[in-house]
Amino acid sequence: MFSRKKIRIFFGIFALLLAGLVIADSVGVFDSRPYREVPHGNHSHFVPHDRDPNIPLSDFPTRPPREGERITPTGEIVPDTLGEWW
Repeated sequence: MFSRKKIRIFFGIFALLLAGLVIADSVGVFDSRPYREVPHGNHSHFVPHDRDPNIPLSDFPTRPPREGERITPTGEIVPDTLGEWW
């Protein structure tokens, strides 16, 4: 059967893979949305990945874009003229 050493190695590899998946998910690797939600006090702001760093966080919307809308790098919600919905 399996020795204790092999079981420990298997468990260690499994734990490392699980930790890697948790970390990747927490940084948004699996998130396909073109924006991220940023908690800010008792509410959240929705910020695009290509955010203009000169625009303060408070200028970004507190609701996610609806279907057919997108958030610009300056924080405006505008119609998605490309017709793509992420």
